[in-house]
Amino acid sequence: MQRRTFLHASSIAAIGLALRSSFSAEGKRPPRILLRSSWQTVNIGDIAHTPGVLRILKQHLPEAEITLWPSSIDNGVDELLLTEFPGLKIAKKGSPELAQAFQECDFLLHGSGASIVAQNDLIQWKEKTGKPYGIYGITFPMKKSASTSAQSGDAMQRAVEVLNGASFVYFRDSKSLELAKSLGAKSPIMEFGPDGAFACDLRDADRAKAFMAEHDLEEGKFLCCIPRLRYTPYWLIKKGRAFDAKKHARNEEMKEHDHAPLREAIIEVVNNTDLKVLVCPEDRTQMAVGKEMIIDKLPADVLKRVAWRPDYWLTGEAVSVYVRSAGLFGNEMHSPIMCIGHGVPAVVCRFDEQTSKGFMWEDIGLGEWLFDHDSAEDQQRIASTVLDIAQNPDAAKAKAAQAKAFVEQRQLETMKTLKSTLG
Repeated sequence: MQRRTFLHASSIAAIGLALRSSFSAEGKRPPRILLRSSWQTVNIGDIAHTPGVLRILKQHLPEAEITLWPSSIDNGVDELLLTEFPGLKIAKKGSPELAQAFQECDFLLHGSGASIVAQNDLIQWKEKTGKPYGIYGITFPMKKSASTSAQSGDAMQRAVEVLNGASFVYFRDSKSLELAKSLGAKSPIMEFGPDGAFACDLRDADRAKAFMAEHDLEEGKFLCCIPRLRYTPYWLIKKGRAFDAKKHARNEEMKEHDHAPLREAIIEVVNNTDLKVLVCPEDRTQMAVGKEMIIDKLPADVLKRVAWRPDYWLTGEAVSVYVRSAGLFGNEMHSPIMCIGHGVPAVVCRFDEQTSKGFMWEDIGLGEWLFDHDSAEDQQRIASTVLDIAQNPDAAKAKAAQAKAFVEQRQLETMKTLKSTLG
């Protein structure tokens, strides 16, 4: 397995070198790409989209000059990106830098997200510049139904028109691809393309090691567990966001149902292995959820081997902890994505309120590690699957490595498409 992984990595490196040398050989100026990304910073997964895509571009098109057009890079994320990617330009909305980017950049690349997040910006780019754009690693969540209102039907049609105007569209799950095709989307290239967060390699090893030492977590001797409510209660963490009584009621109705299998998995791991479990967050609301729904409900004897992170962390520290763990499970998506991107086993539990993004686990060969909380049969298998990962780490790592290799191959192919478009 190690030899195959090495040969795969060597092959990607060799092809990447050929892509990198072609621009200089042709005597052309470096291509200039405007990356529309960085949607918010209250979730380490949303933070991870941008450094992930930037890393893919740096690996396969290092000559390219990249300008980031962000929605939000507060909480120190701007400094983090500029440190990690020297030479990166940032052009905020309404700034002279953005006006300059519209003039000088050759291509607009819409980064990964839960939808065509910046749909209006793509329209603006096309109308003002006439230059091409592409869409990279999104979910397309719109649903087609006979009862669709005229207003939502118009919105759907506009979204399809934006897809049709793109040089390429990469969907991060095949169900989104199927839906787009069923609605008449006909971009020249429409394929599965992994979420950019798979390539996120931000690190903060010092903070990670200090945190692990504080909680007596040894490398390779613990699993991570992430809680999540059906709807993120943004009204608790975003200024001006109104309380949503309907979503809150649904969260309260389902929170025990959605976290009981996670507690069962923790109990099985503690009782049948020598591993510990770390309950940690992906967004700013989940520390409290983990305390209420997991920590406070575990038996005292089990709790002795369970750690709880009480505060939020940024992506670099989280990744640096994940890569030192034996695996991850829970109700979130992007922490598992970042784990698989580094060959760390990861289980995804989803529910109907989410978009179809979770089904990407089937697309990358990890269908056995995808569970639906709305299926009683699936819920019954969560604990045993997590325990199997804990008890058979070599097999679990091999499975994760195979998925990682598939993702990296797709990343290479998507960058070949981008280079061809730029050419």
